[in-house]
Amino acid sequence: MKTRKMKALLLMILSLYCGSLVAQTGRSIQGRVLNEKSEPVEAASVHVLNGSDFVITDSSGNFRLPAISNRQLRLQVTATGYAATIVEVNPKENGLNIVIPVSGKRLDEVVVVAQKKEEVLQTVPAGISHLSARDVQDFRLWDNRDLTAISPALYSANPGDNRNVISIRGITSTSYDPAVATYIDGVNQFGLDTYISPLYDIERIEVLRGPQGTLFGRNAMGGVINIVTRKPADNATGFVEASAGQRNRQWRLSAGYKAPIIKQKLYFGIAGLVHDQRGFYTNDFNGKPYDKQIMASGNYYLLYKPAHNWQLNLNFKHLNANNKGAFPLVIGKDEALSNPFHLNQNATTTMQDNTLNASLSVMHQAEKFRFSSQTAFQQNKRIYQQPIDADFSPLDAISIINDYGDEWNRTRVLTEELRLTSPEGTGSRVQWNTGLYLYYQKSPVRQSTRFGQDANLIGIGDSLFTTTNISITHNTGAALYGELTYNLHPKWDLRGGLRAETNRQQKEVSGLYMKDGMTEPIVTLPDTSAHTSYTALSPRASIGYKSNESNYLYFSYSRGFRTGGLTELSSDPSQPPLFPYDPEYGNNLELGWKSDWWQKKLQVNLAAFYSIVNDAQVPTLQLPDAITVIKNTGKLRSRGMEAEITAVPFSRLQFQYNFAYTDSRYQDYKTTSQGSETDLSGNRQVFTPATTSLLAVQYMPVLSRKHSISGLLRAEWYWLGTTYFDLANRIRQPAYHLVHIRGGVTWKQMEAALWVRNLFDTRYISYAYDFGGIHLGDPSNAGITWRMRF
Repeated sequence: MKTRKMKALLLMILSLYCGSLVAQTGRSIQGRVLNEKSEPVEAASVHVLNGSDFVITDSSGNFRLPAISNRQLRLQVTATGYAATIVEVNPKENGLNIVIPVSGKRLDEVVVVAQKKEEVLQTVPAGISHLSARDVQDFRLWDNRDLTAISPALYSANPGDNRNVISIRGITSTSYDPAVATYIDGVNQFGLDTYISPLYDIERIEVLRGPQGTLFGRNAMGGVINIVTRKPADNATGFVEASAGQRNRQWRLSAGYKAPIIKQKLYFGIAGLVHDQRGFYTNDFNGKPYDKQIMASGNYYLLYKPAHNWQLNLNFKHLNANNKGAFPLVIGKDEALSNPFHLNQNATTTMQDNTLNASLSVMHQAEKFRFSSQTAFQQNKRIYQQPIDADFSPLDAISIINDYGDEWNRTRVLTEELRLTSPEGTGSRVQWNTGLYLYYQKSPVRQSTRFGQDANLIGIGDSLFTTTNISITHNTGAALYGELTYNLHPKWDLRGGLRAETNRQQKEVSGLYMKDGMTEPIVTLPDTSAHTSYTALSPRASIGYKSNESNYLYFSYSRGFRTGGLTELSSDPSQPPLFPYDPEYGNNLELGWKSDWWQKKLQVNLAAFYSIVNDAQVPTLQLPDAITVIKNTGKLRSRGMEAEITAVPFSRLQFQYNFAYTDSRYQDYKTTSQGSETDLSGNRQVFTPATTSLLAVQYMPVLSRKHSISGLLRAEWYWLGTTYFDLANRIRQPAYHLVHIRGGVTWKQMEAALWVRNLFDTRYISYAYDFGGIHLGDPSNAGITWRMRF
């Protein structure tokens, strides 16, 4: 009933705005995109910043786009093989010539939407990493977990189920409410159960470090990963990419095509991915590969422009995965490292993991404001076809069952965001941004723990019985936010914002017990329900000083939070169900400096941060139920510094060096274990390397100008400092390094490259549970990738 009412409300709001479609007249902007030799650049993208208009140049480099007013506009021009360029234009001008340099001569002029509006990266008062479509290819980013160390102070890993735990600046969580929010095409991936992690057909990725609660709300306390996929335009474009790994361990195929149905009116786009992995682990119980998996994903667009200042975008994404070894874990660090990529589990199964994400976005550019609306629906259904091993041994002791029909273990999320933004190019000293965010989530979970014939051997005290935990959770929330930017002076700017968010969670739980041979289960906990609610305020303020066009200094304060809620039902009597836990709050101070040197051949961005997290939430995986219980513990302090340095000292040669030092420790954390209190104050945060370091060098020599053939040589060196995976700091991964290399050739619109990941076959722990379950990082593997654009 709540879902239907919310859908009706959102449809009514949308119809009111769509009913106000009024075309506005304006002059068109016409021009050409040329290279430094005055040759036309074909297939260059020309985009109006903070506008809905973008076009692709024709074979003569010509473009034409409408202007909704006579105000000064900024255009960003991007093209394969050229440095992204930003130009200011007057709509009254015609015959505009825009000259863009080749990518090897200077760095890109990067635009980000970190503040929910398009701005030049070097003038945003926040630590932000930007990865272009070319960067995604160069780093061979196939999944969100590959972002580790590419953005300073970022660590990402999963235990084999492809649900990544992400840490930024020592702020992280292993619960299903993450501490780092991920947005894909403007849609918040609401939790790890509605999460699409594979990367393909990407336009750009932005990593915002530090609390982003003011504009992004719940679960953005550590930062935000903002992923934008490619959109269709007036020219038909497409790509095909195929990869194969050594020893038939994996193959990956992605392709896409975008084209106009009616030019300047109606467009469609489609992209897809199929990824088959044989995996790295062998199950010694049956001598077969363990972690085999295959996934298929799609991304589909329908874009409609009823008038040049209106745009409607219908998008549908899906991910369907069959994972035959979702948790390749070995108990004990010594055993995992001494006999790597071998495990011994008797209960084998396939995890079916199906996610969909649908959204309708509406944008309108008026004379005095820009309006946008995004309605989104997300759903995930995850089941184990057969019971999955929960004792991680060859014993028939403990397994988990969750296949109970269509309605159970299916998470649904409905969100709506309405936003108004000040227009571009007014000359006003004040810019503003305000919005309303609504959400509803329903998560019905039914999960059983099966105790087999060997349960007595691990101290259970009984065998051949099943316990079942049932919960139905409803989350409803609303947030109102706003932010102002005031330009005190051409060199000084002030920003301030505030978000007020309210959330209500209702949870119903019950428990069952059934011994083999019984016809009906015994009710161990009758249907019991409770609810909790909270309100959170997330302010932000900053001051920036731009001494010249190449240097920007800023100081900021920001606050974020991670949602509170009610605990689940577990078999541990010391963990009562429906016990409320509070939101955790993070306050962050940051001092940063952004600079460009040598005619934009060198870029140096530095930042120092200091964060305090109050009412820190600590999730604990309760065994044997495999249920996460969360408690508020105390206070966490995280401090550190970051550096991002990029240079193109010579034509076609590029260096990139990123570094971060993070000291993240609990200042106040006492826990009770087996009736005695343990003080863990001073212990380090989990999933947080003390240092992250990346050095990437790439050289693309011209092999034949006549035939447009270039070479490609690339090497990446990663260094990750000491990392802990449990709060007692007993599971420790010492500092280690990884080396990736790639070499190949490009010819016109095609590229072929050989690559090696983890060249020196470093053995390291990438993920671990506090009960001792260890998952290793991938061993050395090599392959080939072929790519064609058209």
